[in-house]
Formats: sequence, C-alpha cells, structure tokens
Amino acid sequence: MTVIAVTNSKGGVGKSTLAVHLAVWLHEQGHRVILADCDTQHSSSEWINEACPDVEAVRLESPDEIIDELPQLANDVDYVIADGPGSNTETSRTLLLFADLAIFPCKASMLEARALAKATKVLHQAHTVNPGRPTAVIVLSMVGRKYRLTQDMVEAAKALNMPLADTPMVLRQIYADAPGQGAVVWQLGARAREATKEVRRLFTEIVPEAKTTKAKPRKPKRKKKEAA
Repeated sequence: MTVIAVTNSKGGVGKSTLAVHLAVWLHEQGHRVILADCDTQHSSSEWINEACPDVEAVRLESPDEIIDELPQLANDVDYVIADGPGSNTETSRTLLLFADLAIFPCKASMLEARALAKATKVLHQAHTVNPGRPTAVIVLSMVGRKYRLTQDMVEAAKALNMPLADTPMVLRQIYADAPGQGAVVWQLGARAREATKEVRRLFTEIVPEAKTTKAKPRKPKRKKKEAA
C-alpha cells in the first residue's frame, strides 16, 4: 500500500491527528514518507513541518492537483499519507480513486455511523473504477475512556461492509495539545504514555507490513519543497 487516505465527510473526527501521527510513525519505521495535505485549512502540513521536518508535506487542494501530482508522489516514496478535506467534495472523491487504503475515523455514535454511510457511497464508486481498491477500515476516534464497543456499532460497520479496527483512539487532552506544541504525542513525555501506546498499537494493526526494526528513517528521494 503506497497511498493511504485519511478521510471522512465530517470535520472534527480526528483526521489530521491520525494522518500526522501515522506519517511520523512510518518515517520512524525507516520508510520514505510524504504527507499530502488535501484540506484547505492546511492544519496537517503546518503541524508536521514542526513535529517532523524530515517528512515532506505538500498541499493538493483540488481534484486536478491530486490527479496531476499524487501518482508521481507515490512513485517517489514508500508511503503517501493523504489528509482529506472535512467535506464530501470532489476532492474527497478523487482522492479515493488514487488510494490503496482508506482510513475512516468515526466517532462512536450511530449518528456518526450514518453520516459515514455517505462516504462509503464514494468508496463504492471508486471500486467500480479500480476493483478492490482502496481497501478500507473504520477507526473509532475520540471515544470515552470507559467506552465499550456496542453491538450497534458492530452492526453499523457490517452494514457499511468495512472492517472496524480493534484499537480505538480515546478522547485525550494530549491529542488536542500536540498540534499547538508542534509535536506528536510520543514527543511529549510521560503524560502522553497511554496515547503513545494507543496510536502505535493502532498503526501496527492497520498497516502491519510497515512495522520494521530499521534503525534510522530514510529521507525522501525528492528535493524537499515548502508547502505553499
């Protein structure tokens, strides 16, 4: 899997948090990584430029830019992590056409699951163009500390015909603090210990082939450009 899209038609579900942490984690596994910020707010590219400057960030704000640039980015590195916009736009649709894996962060409520159904329509359209691609997974995000997976959420995932990751992302203040400090959680010391374990466990689950024992990350082959 080269292009991993983190997408949902709703904002405020933790897309940028997941995308930035995944990009930095992959880099630290020794992979060449680019983060493609496809959201006009530019939050993920600004965040990763502070948290891990060795990961190149580019901005692809329109369907035309995705079509023109994303395939070449994917040829140049091991992984492109694409942070999708917080709306069900043509940009989201185009992004899914080029993705190998789509990660759908979703809050743990039936209302959120129903809203996610709109995004899966776009996913099915992508499958008509590229059969079997992208594969997809739902990640429950911003769940309460005492959250227990309900049968309703299991049934909702089945209805959407997508697997549900075993590891959720718990609602923690440290995730909200991280972008303001220009860091990912494992750069924030002991108070981020549980969040660090959580996201690393999640990434090992959903991208198991990326887990390595390489000592040093490799920088991208491409000459680094500033996001503009």
